[in-house]
Amino acid sequence: MRLNNSFLTILAFLTISICFGQMNSYSKKIELKGIDSLWHNIELPNEVFEDVNSNLSDIRIYGITKNDTIEAPYLQKVSKAEDANSQISFNLFNSVNNSKGYFYTYEIPQKETINEILLNIEDPNFNWEITLEGSRHMKQWYTILEDYRILSINNDQTNYSFTTLKFPDASFRFYRVLIKSKDKPNIASVSIFKKAKKPAEYRNYDVQSFTVSQEDKKTIIDIDLKNRVPLNLLELTVDDKIDYYRSISIQYLVDSVKTEKGYYQNYSPLATKTLSSMEDNSFQLPGTLAQRLRVIILNNDNQALKISDVKLKGYLHTLTTRFTEPANYFLVYGKPYDNFPNYDISKTTISLPENITKLDFGSVVEIPKPEIETINPIFENKWWLWVIIGVVIALLGYFTIGMMKKEL
Repeated sequence: MRLNNSFLTILAFLTISICFGQMNSYSKKIELKGIDSLWHNIELPNEVFEDVNSNLSDIRIYGITKNDTIEAPYLQKVSKAEDANSQISFNLFNSVNNSKGYFYTYEIPQKETINEILLNIEDPNFNWEITLEGSRHMKQWYTILEDYRILSINNDQTNYSFTTLKFPDASFRFYRVLIKSKDKPNIASVSIFKKAKKPAEYRNYDVQSFTVSQEDKKTIIDIDLKNRVPLNLLELTVDDKIDYYRSISIQYLVDSVKTEKGYYQNYSPLATKTLSSMEDNSFQLPGTLAQRLRVIILNNDNQALKISDVKLKGYLHTLTTRFTEPANYFLVYGKPYDNFPNYDISKTTISLPENITKLDFGSVVEIPKPEIETINPIFENKWWLWVIIGVVIALLGYFTIGMMKKEL
């Protein structure tokens, strides 16, 4: 009986040591506060992204009890926009033209609500105004869009096209598009949509500084943030009221290398976009962890634009976590090359409560690493080594002289 108890004690000690060893392999931890139910949401704070892996694979939630360390499973969610786009069937009712331009009337047989019409126009260069009207019985027409511009620019410097009609929800049987052009547009296809979108939820980041400089027909905007964070949206404020269409390159700082001439900053491409007076100058980014961005605007032979403000935003990263046992729980992270956790809850269908509360956080704490015991050398003072070498040389000399005397 004593043997069994001893074996169980040793097994429990080894189990706790392994669990603590797992937790100690990470670099940072944050205490989780306010756990009072089975499910809670953990909205990752900005401080986590400073030391986490670029793919967020090294995030764990450990709970410490008196006798054990347990791991709480979680489902990761990102607050992206949710699309429920529906493409609406329609018929081309008629196509006519007069001195005003070319008219295209489309009929939607079923009662549908729409808010977007995409015109696929194959003409390489145009700049036309559009009037969009709606009617239920073709007796009275109601204006939906007026003096709405579509254009296409295709040359050595720019390849830009904007041919999407966007408008508030409308419900008519007939829609009439007037393209104010002297030449007949080459319309390859038309698509009509109902764009039902749940907008993304963003976290605004404080821009510590941004500088605008000019170099070789280019405007360079350097943007610095306080921390390394996931970037998903860039917004530029352009003060100019003129029409403009400029290609831009968005890059992020990967690292800096010290050279004899100073620091060399290594930037990597993030996205290539078009800055246009036709559209809202907000650009989706592929969710890269970064602290410094560089935006390069290609002005070509045009006057540089006046950029008065920049904003950077990121999706919210939420861990919906299941807590099955009472413990002192910590969010731990910071382990290079760690793999994603493999939890059962990510592979099965789970009914989550409607109102899941968010947890509060303690301070970020570094997880101490066990000190490596260093073995001191036998002789710490180098004079002892010289004494030993001298003794060895004297002994060798003594025996050598003795052997020479015997031979003589």
